[in-house]
Amino acid sequence: MNLMYSASGFGVGLLVGVTGVGGGSLMTPLLVFLFGFKPAIAVGTDLIYASITKTAGVFVHHGKHGSVDWGIVRWLALGSLPLSLITLYVLKNLMEVGKEITGTITFSLGVALLLTACALLVRSVLLRKAAKEQELDDDHSTPDNSGRFSPRWEKVATVLTGAVLGVLVTLSSVGAGALGTVALLFLYPRMTTLKIVGTDLAHAIPLTAIAGLGHLSLGNVDLELLGSLLVGSVPGIWVGSHLSARIPEYFLRPVLAILLLVIGVKFVMQ
Repeated sequence: MNLMYSASGFGVGLLVGVTGVGGGSLMTPLLVFLFGFKPAIAVGTDLIYASITKTAGVFVHHGKHGSVDWGIVRWLALGSLPLSLITLYVLKNLMEVGKEITGTITFSLGVALLLTACALLVRSVLLRKAAKEQELDDDHSTPDNSGRFSPRWEKVATVLTGAVLGVLVTLSSVGAGALGTVALLFLYPRMTTLKIVGTDLAHAIPLTAIAGLGHLSLGNVDLELLGSLLVGSVPGIWVGSHLSARIPEYFLRPVLAILLLVIGVKFVMQ
């Protein structure tokens, strides 16, 4: 058990509790730049870490709030899980060329961080817009969860969105949170914010679990590091959740986005 890893887990957990996002987008760069882990090890360990920490959140959203749309979760998974397995297969066949796999993961991590930073900047705007649309829909009795596209193309768009998330998350461990919620906000503008969060969280669990187990089979998971992170992050998330009402999100989210932009550029330029 390493206290520095646990302290880092607590810090990231605190930010996740306050802002609702940032687990993979902060944890993976932290492991690479602060502790010197290889990108592949950082990604693999963070994926297993994410699948464990997100599970408790789904129990709350499904059991207490009933805020998971399992139909949308299935369509997202139909695209993300096969693409995750295909991505893992490609990575396994590149294992013989160490520099290629490291370069692929590093570049993908940078791209995912840049996309996540942009998603963070527009997410609050989209959330406010979705809330206003929801109020109007309530007044006019518009059906909840009606999508942006026709029912025929709605499922296709959801599966394709899941496929993109499957590749990005498997390569970088980043994107299941911020990118997933922004994608759902775009696809289903009338869905309530609570359902957006719950549905995205439910989809992230099988995706991060399969991707994490795939990286584990490739030897890209440090179990000692994983245990240390969990020891710190669980209380960190609990404390952050209680602080979230006192710290203004409009201040924290741009700061987090700028940090991710800087880190993402560094990864892409390597």
